[in-house]
Amino acid sequence: MTIAKPSEILIDKTTNLLHNGMNARAFGDFDIPEALGDARWTDELILSTWYMAETGKVPEKLNFKTGNSDGGFDLLRFQFLDESGWVEHSENISTKLDLNRRGDEKNKISIDIPWYGGGMSYGSVSVNVMMSRARNARRWNSFISTGEGGYPAELREVEENVITQVATGYFGVEEDTIQAAPIVEFKYAQGAKPGLGGHLLAAKAGEEVAKLRGSVPFVSLFSPFPFHSTYSVEDHSKHLDWIETVNPKALLSVKVSTPHDVDMVAVGSFYAGAHIIHLDGGYGGTGAAPEIAKKNIAMPIELAIPKVHKFLVAEGVRDRVTLIASGGIRTADDMAKAIALGADGCVLGTSDLIGLGCTRCSNCEGGPSGRGCPWGLTTTDIELQEWVPQDWAVQRLDNLYSAMQWRMRDILRKLGLDDVNQLRGRTDLLQYIPKEASE
Repeated sequence: MTIAKPSEILIDKTTNLLHNGMNARAFGDFDIPEALGDARWTDELILSTWYMAETGKVPEKLNFKTGNSDGGFDLLRFQFLDESGWVEHSENISTKLDLNRRGDEKNKISIDIPWYGGGMSYGSVSVNVMMSRARNARRWNSFISTGEGGYPAELREVEENVITQVATGYFGVEEDTIQAAPIVEFKYAQGAKPGLGGHLLAAKAGEEVAKLRGSVPFVSLFSPFPFHSTYSVEDHSKHLDWIETVNPKALLSVKVSTPHDVDMVAVGSFYAGAHIIHLDGGYGGTGAAPEIAKKNIAMPIELAIPKVHKFLVAEGVRDRVTLIASGGIRTADDMAKAIALGADGCVLGTSDLIGLGCTRCSNCEGGPSGRGCPWGLTTTDIELQEWVPQDWAVQRLDNLYSAMQWRMRDILRKLGLDDVNQLRGRTDLLQYIPKEASE
């Protein structure tokens, strides 16, 4: 007998409610778990993401656009044209994004959608989750990042769609995987916990994880902050030179958090040789990131993007670098707003996990047992990770991305645009709606 996954049962009930035409807020005998939802990821936004992952379509009766927080993207709206000015919704509306704008001899890479998958390391998530995201990225001519846990051998199957990350702990950093990577990402800081480094509990650092990271099994692992070899732009440049020596063709991505001088950090990274500047705002990370850090340290991403964009424009280098944003970006609407604020594209992490059944219960570290997520997502437990079969997960992510691309094109056409690159920096198309008015 086949036993349904808990998340599959939840998703099926949600879909039945929507197909039956019931009020999306009246869940009937469907008991919403107490852990389901918060101000940023409301129960409705989670349910709509599940619906898109199951059907490949945006729901008609659920809010799939915004959460219910006190600021950020939730209080920004697009000022759409009158319907007479709309472009026809079709595949002719381009969502392609170039990642190498420096005009050098390195990899010329374009992706078919203006986003790719953020770093979730082996140890924080299972190989099944990593492979599902990477296989879906291959379908969409996009990428996922390994995070800082190393490069599981299984990823070799899809290495052309995998960004390898070099982080402060150097866990799993190997010359051969750098040579295989089309893009190498330096993680100098994470927006969810800048200044704190990384932490993997002992219970999740089992034998396979420890082997990949070059550590002792079942011992807690910490990533220091910062790189202890990098304290200036000159040091930063030497870092990138090191990767260029190992893999002369790889694009160089620099992931930084959003301190008050993030504009100076970004332009320094450009002059050091970066092709991609990845800004990671304060509301990213899984449930393993400390709430006090997420809410109080890094600048919100919606403030950091225009600050950096304007500074790069003033420096005369904006069109020579790709600006990627992450940290609390949940939906196609969020991504479009980030681009209108000045980004070229975005990185998704939590949204992928939501599509695979995450309830935002913040139990990513697994409580006292340390086994990890009970839904089989943020875990390497040999039993729990089997809740996420790869073919099932790939199809759900493919559906989710289809719905997101449809919505991205819908936004563009209602603004009279036929290319996502035309949206960059168009703050004139955005309107701030105070919370009282939006309610």
